Amino acid sequence: MSYKDALKEFFGPDCLFNEPMNTHTTYRAGGNAEVYVYPQTPEAWEFVLKLARSENIPLRVLGFGSNILVSGRGIGGITCSTKKMNRILVEEDTIKAQAGAPLDKVCELACKAGLAGMEKLSGIPGSVGGAVYMNAGAYGQETADCLDYFDIMDLEGRPATLLKSDLKFSYRKVEGLPPCVILSAGFKLPPGDFTQLMAARNSVQHSRVEKQPLEFPSAGSVFKRPVGDYASRLIDAAGLRGLSVGGAKVSEKHAGFIVNFNHATAEDIKTLIEQVREKVKEAFGVELELEQILWGKFEE
Repeated sequence: MSYKDALKEFFGPDCLFNEPMNTHTTYRAGGNAEVYVYPQTPEAWEFVLKLARSENIPLRVLGFGSNILVSGRGIGGITCSTKKMNRILVEEDTIKAQAGAPLDKVCELACKAGLAGMEKLSGIPGSVGGAVYMNAGAYGQETADCLDYFDIMDLEGRPATLLKSDLKFSYRKVEGLPPCVILSAGFKLPPGDFTQLMAARNSVQHSRVEKQPLEFPSAGSVFKRPVGDYASRLIDAAGLRGLSVGGAKVSEKHAGFIVNFNHATAEDIKTLIEQVREKVKEAFGVELELEQILWGKFEE
């Protein structure tokens, strides 16, 4: 039995072939995934991880696709979506959320429960798993601030629980995390005033609408913040606001975003990313570091 047949037999309708990735990424661009599955239980994850390992098949894990650019050539192997793992449980001062739960929903439930520390993460369009994996943050708060622990499964299918103190969290990265899949996370939150928390959440959401080009598909900030500066300021100062390649352009509303304004291909977006990096380096000598993750092969 081929690995595809084994996956179809195990996952049934939760196993798709040649699945268009432009429907699973916020850029709304990219080719097809060879195999796309929705594991929902530890047993399903163990099955798919062991199969990928024994057959030497590339395996990728996708949350909301809000920080990913998939090549127009598509991606081989197995792509696992966490989207159907979306349960959230609020108990006293703790919130436990599965990896595919929307981070914004966790923030909303925290505020409604009078729990502080996540209100400024409101509106981040990613999943809990993705947020933990890259220590997503905004407006001075980071996912790691209130993170207590998270459950993982290593690539051999063995489960484990990691405490925040086991790892080193820094700006948009986690050091010491072994190759694994994040299954769920637990957040411990101090009490706060419901009215103030909801006001802070509303303020952050309003600010996002005002300042970010949410009317077009994008994947948020393209580049990490350089030390002592902002990528958007450098891009703007280099005169690149509105620069376009095909259907992709540097947003006029926020120069840190590249938007898909007119059926951009993944290659349009990637070419524009490289042009922005080159021009900023030329103008200021600063090498912008990509915050977004590239999947698949792109023409050099």
